[in-house]
Amino acid sequence: MSPLQVLGPDEVIARLRRLREKQPVSFSAFYSSHIGGIVTDPALMMIPFDDHMVHRGHGIFDTAAIVEGKIYDLEAHLDRFHRSAAASKLIPPCGRDEMRDIIIQTTAISGQRKGSIRYWMSSGTGNLGLVPAGGAETGFFVMIFPGLAYDDRYYSEGMRVMTTTYPIKPSLYANTKSTNYLPNVLMQLEAKEKGLDNGVFTDGEGNVGEGSNMNMAFVTRDGVLKHPRFENILSGCTVVRLLELAPALVSLGVIKDIVVGDIPVEEAKDAAEMMLIGSSIQVAPVVEWDGKMIGDGKPGPVSKAMLRLLEEDMTSGEGRLIDVPY
Repeated sequence: MSPLQVLGPDEVIARLRRLREKQPVSFSAFYSSHIGGIVTDPALMMIPFDDHMVHRGHGIFDTAAIVEGKIYDLEAHLDRFHRSAAASKLIPPCGRDEMRDIIIQTTAISGQRKGSIRYWMSSGTGNLGLVPAGGAETGFFVMIFPGLAYDDRYYSEGMRVMTTTYPIKPSLYANTKSTNYLPNVLMQLEAKEKGLDNGVFTDGEGNVGEGSNMNMAFVTRDGVLKHPRFENILSGCTVVRLLELAPALVSLGVIKDIVVGDIPVEEAKDAAEMMLIGSSIQVAPVVEWDGKMIGDGKPGPVSKAMLRLLEEDMTSGEGRLIDVPY
């Protein structure tokens, strides 16, 4: 083995750029409180290895959408971000107004008019222990990227899912949007290994929980839209907003009622429709679960109506869109 080199700053940056050339990414702007500014070169979008979010998972994140040059529902996401910070004993490094301004400015610098904004808060740098170093400054980071891509087949043909063998997170961790997504990753890998699209977490009482990174809703055979109660799963901003919008579907006769409560797995598998809901996937129908056909095995009318509701709200929702000063 040849001796390892001790590299200087210029060589490090050159090698980081070569790494990005081998594995190109579409990250268009990144803000880091560690450096106090924005970079647009993906090779420079870095977080120190001793940041506790990196080596201990002591950090949180959230994601908002950019739609037609506007940021959608940022306030709801910031509400959840601050709840997660409190649950994680993280002190925000700046006020909410400044945090919002950093997100908007980073979006503007990116030039992206469609995509996603992901932002993180970490407990800071300074040691490799469990407890943050004395005087560690909380980190705040913002990334602008195209968003997660899902197969068009999910919407035209529907998704196939399985009950995961991995246990659901305890409520504290499920409700906190931390960077520790190992159970979610393992669930998704397990489903992919079996040729399926996603997994389903269930709780110890045999009720439906959530998917890998999205919520789940069902339509009963008599037309009731049902969603699991939020005490033991993540309170998804997208599904919470859709539950606020869904009474319009009752008025139109698309559904008869809306119920949030425990949903036993066997009842859920007997539903007329099943759907996955999240800020990235939006509303995607599920047509098969554990090899059992859901409804008639085709995307149903309620999931399509829910998707239309969301798309309309994302482009014209009153008070939920923030203009970006490109």
